[in-house]
Formats: sequence, structure tokens, C-alpha cells
Amino acid sequence: MASPSSNGSSSKSPARLLRFSVFEVDLAAGDLRKNGKRIRLQEQPFQVLAMLLDNAGRVVTRDELRQKIWPADTFVDFDHSLNTAVNKIRDSLGDSASSPRFIETLARRGYRFIAPVDGITASQGAAPSAATAPAMSSIGQNVIRHTANVTGANAKSAIHEPALHPELHVPAPHRGLMRALFMLIQAMFLVFYLAALSHLHDIDRIATSFLAGWKAPLLVGVVLVTGAIGIPLRFYLISAVAFDFQKLGGNFRKLFPFVLALDQLWAIAPFLLLPQIGVGLAFAATAALLYVPFSERTLVRMAYRETQNPNGTEDTPRL
Repeated sequence: MASPSSNGSSSKSPARLLRFSVFEVDLAAGDLRKNGKRIRLQEQPFQVLAMLLDNAGRVVTRDELRQKIWPADTFVDFDHSLNTAVNKIRDSLGDSASSPRFIETLARRGYRFIAPVDGITASQGAAPSAATAPAMSSIGQNVIRHTANVTGANAKSAIHEPALHPELHVPAPHRGLMRALFMLIQAMFLVFYLAALSHLHDIDRIATSFLAGWKAPLLVGVVLVTGAIGIPLRFYLISAVAFDFQKLGGNFRKLFPFVLALDQLWAIAPFLLLPQIGVGLAFAATAALLYVPFSERTLVRMAYRETQNPNGTEDTPRL
């Protein structure tokens, strides 16, 4: 991209459109778009994003944000409002506080926009309205100066860079799909428990046929106890995802050792159907079920990413 100095008018024209990665910000319309598709972002988070873009590469302190967006006569909880605004921006961008690609947090100081920004001047698009031109002028000129430090190749690669999940380094998935898959897994285990508990006599008969002495009653007891424990666990996980409980990520991380042990134990459930499905299919089903708890953990991490508390330190994961 050419330097502002190569075009005499570009240094004087405000930037109407700002581009970074696969995102585009229209300052005149107050729009944020990803690959051309509009992303809903409320006015206050949009103002915070615009100010960070205005100062791309520089730390914007919390006091600067307070003075610019939350005037002295505004009676709100500033820390909570700023924290909420930044979290909404990160949600819209698919960004993470723990591994930022766009907005970096400096604890108790402020925030910094760290991605390359490409500015398009008003002369290259439709002219902005008179009401928005003064506000756009300062932001646009600063962004153009910042863009001059980015080579054309880097700017091009930044625009076409795919949005990746900040923790898993895979293309950012749709949260709804991840939550639906997680709920299906919980429903599968719930069916396992209910079916096993409703056929305890059959399980006892099958266990007696290949286990001698006390081992058969022990197996039936394990099925009974773990099934009784697993049912409320699965109902909790299903309801948490259904209501989009934001602390599910942190809670599941604490529950995972127990969930792992429970799921690994129930992975041998296909062998209870050995007379019907045979040894080969039982082994195949068990091998697939052994991986399921790790799939659950990955789905939760994809759906609930890290957020931050007002002091800038890490808080509960939010998928």
C-alpha cells in the first residue's frame, strides 16, 4: 500500500473504512463486518473499538477511555461498563484475553490494538455525513499514519488472514454448533444410563455368563452407582448449555477429571451387548467412546473462551 506521502490528498482525507484481518469497520455507519457480513455491536463497545483503532499500536489507558466515552456527568460503574464493552468486542472479533490477536490487555493500565490496520479514505468511497466527519477525521488520519508503517504484503496478508480460535489455533467455529454437539453427547450418555438402569436384570445375566463369583454383582453395582450419579451430571451439563451458562467453561474444567473417569468406565458399555453385536463391533464402539471425553473438553473450550475482570487479570473461561 502506498504511503500517505505518495498521494497528497490521502493524508488530509479521513479514513471512512478501516480493515484488519477479515474485519471491516465503517466509522460513518457505525458498522462492524466480517467477510462482508454485518456483526451486531452496540454503540458503546463500537466507540471503544474505534478509539483503539484510532490509537492502533499504542496503549490506550483506562483514564483516556473514561474521559472520551464516559464523561464525568455519566453515573455508571465505569470498570464494569468498560469490562463488558471489551468482552463484547472480543466476542465479535473471536479474540481472547489469554492469547490476543487484536486487543491486548495491560493489567490496570489499559488496552492496545495490536493487529495491522488498513485505512481507506473517504475519497475512495462515499462521502461521510457532515455530522460524523469531525469525529472521523481524527481517527482516520491516525489510522492512515499507522498504515504507512505496514508494508503492502503485510497488509494484504492481514486482510486475508483467517480468524482462528485464540487457544486451539483452528478456524473459529460457530458457538451454536459447538454447544449443540456437546448437548448431543450428554444426551447419548443419558440414554446409556437410563437404558442400563432399566435392564439391570439383563446386565446381571450377561455379567454372570462371563464373570465368576463376586465379580458379576460388583459390575452390576458399579453400573447402578455410576448411572445414578451420571444422570444428574448430564442434566446439569445439558441445562447449562441450553441456558448458555457463562461459567460452564470453568466449571467443566474442574469437573473434567471426574467426567473423564466416568466416561472411560462407561466406554466398556458396548461389551454388555456382546451377544448381540459381537466382539469386533464391541471393540470398535469402545475405542470411539474412549475419545469422547476429550471431544467434550474441546467443544467446551471452543464455545467458552477466557474473559477478564475489571483489573485486567484472567477470569472465568467463556466459550
